[in-house]
Amino acid sequence: MSETVRNTALFATVGLLIVLTGFLQSWNSALLILNMGLVSAIMALGVNLQWGFAGLFNIGVMGFVALGGLAAVLVSMPPTTEAWAVGGAGILTAMALGAATIVAAVLLMKRMKPGKLRGLAVLAVIVIGFFVYRAILDPAVEQIEKVSPAATGYLGGLGLPVILAWPIGGALAAGAAWLIGKTALGLRSDYLAIATLGIAEIIIAVLKNEDWLTRGVKNVVGIPRPVPYEIDLQNDPAFVERATGIGMDPVTASTIYVKLEYAALFLAVLLMLLWMAQMALKSPWGRMMRAIRDNETAAEAMGKDVTARHLQVFVLGSAICGIAGAMMTTLDGQLTPGTYQPLRFTFLIWVMVIVGGSGNNFGAVLGAMLIWFLWVQVEPIGIFVLEVITSGMSDGALKSHLLDSAAHMRLLTMGVVLLLVLRFSPRGLIPER
Repeated sequence: MSETVRNTALFATVGLLIVLTGFLQSWNSALLILNMGLVSAIMALGVNLQWGFAGLFNIGVMGFVALGGLAAVLVSMPPTTEAWAVGGAGILTAMALGAATIVAAVLLMKRMKPGKLRGLAVLAVIVIGFFVYRAILDPAVEQIEKVSPAATGYLGGLGLPVILAWPIGGALAAGAAWLIGKTALGLRSDYLAIATLGIAEIIIAVLKNEDWLTRGVKNVVGIPRPVPYEIDLQNDPAFVERATGIGMDPVTASTIYVKLEYAALFLAVLLMLLWMAQMALKSPWGRMMRAIRDNETAAEAMGKDVTARHLQVFVLGSAICGIAGAMMTTLDGQLTPGTYQPLRFTFLIWVMVIVGGSGNNFGAVLGAMLIWFLWVQVEPIGIFVLEVITSGMSDGALKSHLLDSAAHMRLLTMGVVLLLVLRFSPRGLIPER
């Protein structure tokens, strides 16, 4: 069997599994799996760009995805005018002072001669700047969070179309990646992993605790959508007539229609990023990145700036994860900082890349679609299997324990799939060529 036929058959198999979900469960479930699979595929592309192209071990994917989600709030939500009136000026002033403090400290480090005096001067600038920053920020935050905290209690956003949040989410993630990369990419790979993990946790902690920015754990709901609301379609006589004309309930038809529109948008973004990643892989830049990945010493001997190229690909991969994060928050219609967990937004994405085939963009997409399907479907399938197994057992502690264990089938299945792929196809389902 040729490689093209084999790869096509793998994608067709995953597609068939999603179609069977539509026939056996519901088309709403199938389309939800498809949409989240497409978003996960974009995240996997970003990680594959970093690991598969350059060998960078980023385990802070969750943080970059969360920054994309934050962008959806900052761009699309309407501004809270009363909050801006009572504390907006204070927040902006505090942010400007914080930035000025950092700039002043950097300038002192560059312009003063090394020694004790320089250290004391930099320390003084940082300490004084910090206390002035907090003296201005804290009262403003307190006033903002008092403004109708049950409904708002934060500054809101710019009220722009939510589609604009997708590239802006990528820009936010890219900016964070640049800051991390400038300090950590010169270190060994394990230190980079620790740095990215730590920064990701810091980002999530900020989202959970800074109510004036994201409403914290109270969540931001009602994020505008790029597609119609189901209730609007159900109140549209023309749509209702078309739905009844094909024998569908208007409520079900509206949910399917909205999910199909999301699928079209997500597929367009995925195809565009996949094409760009493929062009990059085949270009001299892509060949250089793989050469650096395989042997940094030889690449440096050939005059390549390894650290600069690592920073470049790290920023690009993180930007793609940020775009995916903004898309996912748009699909959910809300920002819920408490749901950002390393298991879902780091570990699972890495499993997708490894199973699909590290270094192969199509492999990353295939792995994302397959692993997300299994992640969603394994638990209900596990419940069914355990119910069949225990059907002849008398009620008791053992039967209850087995039925309760269905919730753990997800993790067990991910581990088994990963082990099988690493054993029988160690380079992934679609290996790097």
